[in-house]
Amino acid sequence: MDVLAWLLDSDPALRWRVLRDLLDAPEAEVAAERARVTADGWGARLLAARDPDGQWAGGACFPAGFTGDFSAGQPWTSTLPALELLRDFGASPDAPVIQEALDLVARNSHWEYDGAPFFAGEVEPCINGRVVALGAYFGRPVDDVVQRLLGEQLADGGWNCEAENGSVRSSFHTTICVLEGLLEYERAGGAAGGRKLVGEARRRGEEYLLERRLVYRLSTGEVADPAWQQFSFPTYWHYDVLRGLEYFRVVGGDVDPRLAPAVELVRSKRGTEGAWALDAVHPGAVHFAVDDGVGAPSRWNTLRALRVLRWVERG
Repeated sequence: MDVLAWLLDSDPALRWRVLRDLLDAPEAEVAAERARVTADGWGARLLAARDPDGQWAGGACFPAGFTGDFSAGQPWTSTLPALELLRDFGASPDAPVIQEALDLVARNSHWEYDGAPFFAGEVEPCINGRVVALGAYFGRPVDDVVQRLLGEQLADGGWNCEAENGSVRSSFHTTICVLEGLLEYERAGGAAGGRKLVGEARRRGEEYLLERRLVYRLSTGEVADPAWQQFSFPTYWHYDVLRGLEYFRVVGGDVDPRLAPAVELVRSKRGTEGAWALDAVHPGAVHFAVDDGVGAPSRWNTLRALRVLRWVERG
C-alpha cells in the first residue's frame, strides 16, 4: 500500500497536515488545503451541527438534558469536544465562520457545574487544560484559567482532577490535558503569571511523564495501565502513549532518551502494509466517525505515528 497516497485520499482536515508534516509541501499549497477545512468535509459538517445559539448539543461539557448515565460511555457531542475536534482538524482561527462560532460560544455557553462562561473555565484541571488549549488556539483570553492551573500543580509535577478530594498523586490523563494547554498558550504568546513561570510549570509536568517513560509506574516499573498502549483518536481527555509522544514532538528539540520505550512501542504496532490501526475508541455518542472503526487501518493514527517517528529519526 502506498501509505502517503492513502493518507492524501482523505478529508481536508487530515490532508493538509500530511502535506505539511510529512511531505514538506509549499506553504501556499498547505494553506489552500487548510482553508478547505471549514468549507468541506468534516469541519464543515461539524460547524453545521451547531445549535442556533452556537453551542453543540445544548451544553458545554455535556449535552442538554444529560442525566449522568455513563453506561453507554460519555457523550462527545457537546461544545467542548466539538471545539477540540475543530482544533484537531486545524480549522483556521482567522476564518470568519470560526470567529462567529467562538463569539457565540463565549456569549451563550456556560459550564454545567457552576454556570461560569465557557472561556472562564470550570473547576477540574483536565477540563481547564483543554479550555486553555482552545482559548490560546482560537484567540480567546484564558489568562485566569492559566493562573489557576499554575496554582494547582502537585508536588510530583503533574495535575489531578481528584486533588480537590485529597489526592496528592498526579494523573497521566489530567497532566497531558494541562501540558497541551500550557504549550498552546506559550506558543500563542500568553504570559499569565509570567512566561518564565508557565514554562517552568510545563517542564515540571513534562518531567512527571518522562520519569515514568510515558507509561510505567515510578514505584514498580510496571505498565501503569495497559489501555494506554492502545492508540485512539479522538483522544478527548484520555491519555495514551501516542498522545504523549505527539506532545513531545510538538515541543520539539532533542529527543529525550527516556522516550525510547514509547517510540519502540509505536514502531512495533505498525501493520504489514505500513499503517497503524485504530486500537480503541472512547465509547459515547458522536456526531460522526472520523476513522473506519476499531481494528481497521487508521489514517489519523498513521499520520500521528509517522510524524512522531519522523521527528525521532531526524533528532
